[in-house]
Amino acid sequence: MADEYEVISIDELQRVRDTGGLEKYYRHRIRTKGGVVLTVDIDPVDFTPEKTGPILSKAAKNADKIKSL
Repeated sequence: MADEYEVISIDELQRVRDTGGLEKYYRHRIRTKGGVVLTVDIDPVDFTPEKTGPILSKAAKNADKIKSL
């Protein structure tokens, strides 16, 4: 997985829910193997190495495919 992207930064952020209250999320900024820089928001329940890795990997693969169009 690490061959497909490099994590540039991770920020813990909060936003107001549509229904009121606050929700926390993690914004990952990554650089793909193809040089695309993008952000991917991850919910707190998915903020584990086992869950975050595949999410970032999929986003990196999709971005590189789109870039190659």
